[in-house]
Amino acid sequence: MIAANDKKVPVGRISGLFGVRGWVKVYSYTDPRENVVHYSPWHLVLDGQSRQVRVLAGRAHGDSVVASIEGVQDRDAAAALIGAEIEVDRAVFGKTARQQFYWTDLQGMQVQTLTGEVLGTVDHLFETGANDVMIVVGEGRHLVPFLYGRVVTGVDADQRVITVDWDPAF
Repeated sequence: MIAANDKKVPVGRISGLFGVRGWVKVYSYTDPRENVVHYSPWHLVLDGQSRQVRVLAGRAHGDSVVASIEGVQDRDAAAALIGAEIEVDRAVFGKTARQQFYWTDLQGMQVQTLTGEVLGTVDHLFETGANDVMIVVGEGRHLVPFLYGRVVTGVDADQRVITVDWDPAF
């Protein structure tokens, strides 16, 4: 099993070019989106190959983020990176406050009811505006709101189990 801090987490992808000095446009998966430039080093994954680079500079620009990365000094070098997934080591995020969780840490956890009935594992999460929702996949598929203290009654990071007050038939 991979330890949480050894895990690579996707945080964005290189989506285009910005200027002629090697800057790239980044489609960020982070919130706020400009945080992607603060997580360094990046592991750029393209065509099955991974390369580690440092972020030299970056900022929000319109609806996207632009960044300068080490070793990329012209438009041609930047163009070769379009489509690369940007991953970072989980450890760069640091620890969370009590009862706060990074989505990446919740993914893959087993979800069970208060009575111990296993619903499945967290496949992914999404935002609704009102709250986050876990997509739990097992024998069926459950959309479970991540409302800590109401629906989610406990998260055991060591055992990788989330306990929920949820009707399995729903």
